[in-house]
Parts: sequence; structure tokens; C-alpha cells
Amino acid sequence: MSYARPLPAVSIAWFLSVGVDLFLHGGLLARLYVVPSGFLLPAEQAFRRIPLGYAAFLVLTASLFWFLRRLDVRGLAAGWWHGFVTGLVVWGGLILGLYSITTAGIPLLAGWWLGQAVELGAAGAVIGGIAAGTSSRRMGLRVLLMVFLLLLLTIVIQNLGLAPAMRFVD
Repeated sequence: MSYARPLPAVSIAWFLSVGVDLFLHGGLLARLYVVPSGFLLPAEQAFRRIPLGYAAFLVLTASLFWFLRRLDVRGLAAGWWHGFVTGLVVWGGLILGLYSITTAGIPLLAGWWLGQAVELGAAGAVIGGIAAGTSSRRMGLRVLLMVFLLLLLTIVIQNLGLAPAMRFVD
């Protein structure tokens, strides 16, 4: 049996990582972005650059696909584990580098490290699931539902005041 086709697997995995990212940064880590920082861009400027960050996730997801295919990883759990550990290693190195040369605080860097590892774990689960035989259509529908739920949960967290909603100042 051949491995998952790259385009649908990478696209669906990337879409889930974007959904996890929205929940992570719009909900769980949102309070870390309202603290004044010489490290972070102003909100308006950062918002305009979001597409670059999502393009970076696409590159990472495509690389993860290649890696999982080379290892012949199949199944949701195996894909999750390999993606998560890859995220810990890749983002761990990046975070150490950032800590060595920036003013970013440890809570923000730790949140990024673990959060981005979870994102790659989720992408790995999708890739592994499709490689194990789950149809791209079925996986795509599951991911669409998960992203919708994550978006809804982010809105709930913000409306409950557990995370600040993004506000732009003119």
C-alpha cells in the first residue's frame, strides 16, 4: 500500500495546525501578548504578518509529511507521537536560540515551545491517519469540525474574560 498522497494530507494537516494555532494564541496564550514587550511587534503590525507565520507552518507540515513518510509512520497515535516529538526538538532548538538573543520572557517561550509541539503533533496525527487508510475526505471533515470547535472555544474563552480579545487601536 502506498503512503498518503502529499497534497491532501499536507493541506488537511496544515489546516488543523492553523486551527490549533488560533486557539493557542487567541485563547491560551493571549494574556502573554498584552504585556508590553520590546520583543513583540505591536498588535497591528503582527496581525498583518500572520500569513507569514502560517506559511512557515505549511513548510513545517510539508517537512513533517516527508519525515513521517520516510519512517513509514501510520496511524493517528503514531503520527501524533512522532509529530509531537519532532515539534519538541525543532521548536526547542528555536526557543533556546531566541532566549539567547532576545528579551522574550520564559512564559512566552515555554508556551510557544509546547504549543508548537502540540500543533506538529496534531498535524502528524492527520498525516499518520491518512497514511493508515482514513480517506482524505473523512479526515478533512473531522478536521473541519475540530477547527470549528477550537474557534468556538477560543471565542468562549475570550467572552468569559479568561483571555483578552484582540483589540486594535487607531
